[in-house]
Amino acid sequence: MSEPSSGQAGGHQQDKAGFETRAIHAGWEPDPTTGAVIPPIFTTSTYKQDGVGGLRGGYEYSRSANPTRTALEQTVAALELGERGFAFASGLAAEDTLVRATCTPGDHVVIPDDAYGGTFRLFDKVEKPWGLDYTTAPVADTEAVAAAIEPGRTRLVWLETPTNPLLGVGDIEALAAVAHDAGALLVVDNTFASSYLQQPLTLGADVVVHSTTKYAGGHSDVVGGALAVRDADLAERLAFHQNSIGAVAGAFDSWLVLRGLKTLAVRMERHCDNAEAVVAFLEGDPRVAEVIYPGLAAHPGHEVASRQMKRFGGIVSFRHASGEQAALDACGRAEVFTLAESLGGIESLIEHPGRMTHASVAGTSLEVPADLVRLSVGIETVDDLLADLDQALG
Repeated sequence: MSEPSSGQAGGHQQDKAGFETRAIHAGWEPDPTTGAVIPPIFTTSTYKQDGVGGLRGGYEYSRSANPTRTALEQTVAALELGERGFAFASGLAAEDTLVRATCTPGDHVVIPDDAYGGTFRLFDKVEKPWGLDYTTAPVADTEAVAAAIEPGRTRLVWLETPTNPLLGVGDIEALAAVAHDAGALLVVDNTFASSYLQQPLTLGADVVVHSTTKYAGGHSDVVGGALAVRDADLAERLAFHQNSIGAVAGAFDSWLVLRGLKTLAVRMERHCDNAEAVVAFLEGDPRVAEVIYPGLAAHPGHEVASRQMKRFGGIVSFRHASGEQAALDACGRAEVFTLAESLGGIESLIEHPGRMTHASVAGTSLEVPADLVRLSVGIETVDDLLADLDQALG
């Protein structure tokens, strides 16, 4: 039976290959017995040893390692051009494991002032009682992030770019320099951009975080998370905590994300095509007060996004000109756009962040505008999406 290929090269010189080639071939060699080109789902909890300590390929127990998960982890590392990847049961499990591996009570982190609600809840309700302090700062303002850092105490500078749901853009290279000058690590949540559109490790980031539930899986049928790092020592610390905490991705979930990654490039191109058409439609509609999308020249982060992203992604936010109730009504009237949380799947989704994904930050400095609507633009026929938005806006 074939084992996952070692390293990101995977026998195909994939460290030099194109993104699509790495997405399809990294992490697995065809099975030498059957010729199977896709990794099987290793639904086993334990592995026979050839004598005490005689492990086959290093496998002893599936919390510590599972061949399907290993294939995913090596693919994640290959796509992010990192040293090592790690797969988890959810994006928040990945985040919590990272925090425990790099911080201790009394330490401090800087997080975005419009962070994903689940990330904010993790830091505010879980890590803070554990003894970890945090300060929020706008990711688009490098000087503000630098001012929020407490040298000698800040361990992580946490960046989302683009942010969720206001699509703020942080300069990864500049923020990496700021973090490193203070002895901190730069963590980039790359979920909105995906590995295809942006590769933060190549710009100086130390850790990349993904909710693989989103674009990586891409079909709204799996929950998962991932980390990618470029430093071998940090990788060892993460591996220890991943095994010790145990919030790992199961074999079937790993297989689903692997399957999704193989088509990530072509899906992202269509997501971006459709999103650009949606933006053009909304920009010309008087029922819309503001369209928020990094691809717009008027977006304050457009120049930075143009430098560090291949394209501008499939997430579009807008503010309804008639206020909160009109925004809620638009969400309720949508038909092709499904009213649901999450994002990054093949189907288009619409949601009201203030009442849904970001309800946990209501009343805090991270509260989002009440008239805001977030779209995850899928890969349907674009004319159908535009017609649906037209009727949904009322």
